[in-house]
Amino acid sequence: MYIDIPLITAMVAIVACLYASYTDLKSGIIPNKLTFPLIAIGLVLNGIYAFLMGEIWIIISCAVITGIIFVLGYLLWKMGAWAGGDVKLFTALAALIPFNPLLVSYQLFQVPLPVLGIYPFPLTVIINSILSILPFILIYVIYTVFKYKRELIDELTAPVRNYRKNIVQALVITSAVNISLFITQLTHLQIILISLIMIYLFSTLISKLPSKVKAVVVSVVIVVALFYYFQVTLVSIVILFVSINIVKTVIKLLGSVSKKALQDDVPLDKLREGMIPAYNVYQQDDDEIFVDDKSFTQKLKESFKNKDPSLITTPQGKRLVGTLAAGLTDKDIDLLKKLNQEDKIPDEFRIKKGVPFAPSIFIGLIISLFIGDLVRIIQMILIWIL
Repeated sequence: MYIDIPLITAMVAIVACLYASYTDLKSGIIPNKLTFPLIAIGLVLNGIYAFLMGEIWIIISCAVITGIIFVLGYLLWKMGAWAGGDVKLFTALAALIPFNPLLVSYQLFQVPLPVLGIYPFPLTVIINSILSILPFILIYVIYTVFKYKRELIDELTAPVRNYRKNIVQALVITSAVNISLFITQLTHLQIILISLIMIYLFSTLISKLPSKVKAVVVSVVIVVALFYYFQVTLVSIVILFVSINIVKTVIKLLGSVSKKALQDDVPLDKLREGMIPAYNVYQQDDDEIFVDDKSFTQKLKESFKNKDPSLITTPQGKRLVGTLAAGLTDKDIDLLKKLNQEDKIPDEFRIKKGVPFAPSIFIGLIISLFIGDLVRIIQMILIWIL
């Protein structure tokens, strides 16, 4: 009787990631009782598969790849980039499916899928999971806002409510595109990079014009464009308008709304091990305590405004508490309480809600199995465009 072990291990991995996503969303934990048995099951099943196939290299490669993924994950955990549960889940996936099981094979736009990566399959899962976290963060922030922080709804929907400004921007960009198209056709310089630069320059130039002059320029260009390319121009304006609303909303989600929705001020006596600080705390040379609560974007803006590049750099002094994914330790909490007793920090400390990573790992696994390596796919799209 033939047993399709790669299919079995892939199905086990999918179910395990689904369960891990549930526990991570519910309690913020990927349990050891899930990951440790999975590592053992993966090694045993691949050992059986190697025996049945008469290929000892299968189990050797499986063990080596699993070890490499664990070491990589451990290093990232030590650096504070990953939580311990994420490391163990990725290790378990490496033990279960060290090679792409090729569950499906099909073509889309004459491209064979899934697209295989040039590195071991578990690395494809890791990369796809990291790339998948952005859409998940957006969904998670929206859920948090509507569920727990409804006062942020007005700020979140502000870009959509400011539709008049967005319509003007869509018309300005459409005008810039048409002017650039006319010039490139006239000069026979139909090169994508040059066209993009011209569109940006004309968009900026038209935006800087006085309101009445801008209205005349945009009106003339749009009327001419509608006369020659009515359907294309109209569709372009609609697409641009929708895109501008989406982009501005996403920027809000990833910026101020995300910061407010995923951070809470917690009393020092309620701090627990594993909670993630929202900012770094430094002790400067004069023993003063400095809280670095500004984002990189804020620092960049201040640097340009004040023409002082040093504002971007890390503050001088010893970092006492950092914003690492591993979170606070008991030693960190004791230190914060001591600093509070010395009146150097307030009674509350801002904590960042950790975004569950397991759902992104699940999404990354599904993409890896049925679509392929996103880096290779993006590379293929860029080559096709350019």
